[in-house]
Amino acid sequence: MTTDFATQPLLGREALAEAAQRVDDLLAGLPSPSARTPGQREAAASALDGIRAMRADYVAAHAEAIYDELTGRRARSLRIDELVRAAARAFPGLVPTDEQMAAERARPQAEKEGREIDQGIFLRGILRADRAGPHLLDAMLQPTPRALKLLPAFTESGVVQMEAVRLERRDGVAYLTLCRDDCLNAEDAQQVDDMETAVDLALLDPAVRVALLRGGEMSHPRYRGRRVFCAGINLKKLSSGGIPLVDFLLRRELGYLHKIVRGVVTDGSWHSRTIEKPWIAAVDSFAIGGGAQLLLVFDHVLAASDAYFSLPAAKEGIIPGASNFRLSRFTGPRVARQVILGGRRIRADEPDARSIVDEVVPPGELDAAIDAALARLDGEAVLANRRMLNLAEEPPEEFRRYLAEFALQQALRIYGEDVIGKVGRFAAGSA
Repeated sequence: MTTDFATQPLLGREALAEAAQRVDDLLAGLPSPSARTPGQREAAASALDGIRAMRADYVAAHAEAIYDELTGRRARSLRIDELVRAAARAFPGLVPTDEQMAAERARPQAEKEGREIDQGIFLRGILRADRAGPHLLDAMLQPTPRALKLLPAFTESGVVQMEAVRLERRDGVAYLTLCRDDCLNAEDAQQVDDMETAVDLALLDPAVRVALLRGGEMSHPRYRGRRVFCAGINLKKLSSGGIPLVDFLLRRELGYLHKIVRGVVTDGSWHSRTIEKPWIAAVDSFAIGGGAQLLLVFDHVLAASDAYFSLPAAKEGIIPGASNFRLSRFTGPRVARQVILGGRRIRADEPDARSIVDEVVPPGELDAAIDAALARLDGEAVLANRRMLNLAEEPPEEFRRYLAEFALQQALRIYGEDVIGKVGRFAAGSA
């Protein structure tokens, strides 16, 4: 007998919802996390551990059927934020509701219940699934509605000014300038939204042949008037609860960074489902954390000789995106471990930097070097060869498996006591 796709997840659905409600009732009767007694903390942790084990088992058993129900057998493409909201409505108790997530967003990180961990459990299960996972990756490679709305005006004017990114097209080049001048281009959800929009526009505009990312001039007192590439994740925002798992940490990796590697998915033609273009990055001053992660997806990287690179994951306590997946390919495993586990900072003028950066030039010569690099990468053969290199170096299935585990492990990390303590001290010290 054939089982309809919508009925399989019903097995155990009510039991999961009832168990989740009991945990929610327990948490509602407790003080806020920081005010709980040791006994109350132990009771909450035990209850959460139990329900999360149930959720992990449930998704592992039913991931394909759950995804088919939410997407109409993959007839609809849902981005990760849309997918978790749809799952909350269709499968009570599986992931947090909109109301629960709204309550979480209103709290600093130390006062949250960690409901994003449940989103991480769900997305890990979906990304692991052989049919659902690739479909979700494709959904995240489609242009965003915001980009499609801005595209007609951009193709006409060649300029879009957003809060975190300025995009300008000149002579076939899309110039993306990070322009958070007050915070050294530190990353938050607004920056991710603006970057994905800018990447989409650069890829979709037929007049753009190659793209460049560079940091703008800063108004920050320590770097006033100087260009800065990126200071990494905004730790103040993380401490205050403003760095979401879905809309920042996962959207960043599955959205604009993956689009730089793979391009955007469109209706396309018989020979290609994606629009891809070469990408160049130019580093002034430093590329810290997320800034250094960015360099690993670009086709050509230039840096001023006084710049440096670092991935302070051990210091912050979080996972540096997909760097654990990509960095060894560039530097080899020993240097990758020194950078990620030991917090090593690499100067642009030392030998190991040449595994990350293609060209290092004096600051005064960077503009000319950028122009020369743009000319070299402006060619039809470059497009075909970069596609084949990316397929060989970063197979889609391996990327999917990494991001599946990252979805949960990063969720666990941002609620770790060590992380909450570190970012809290950073926020207090920089206030």
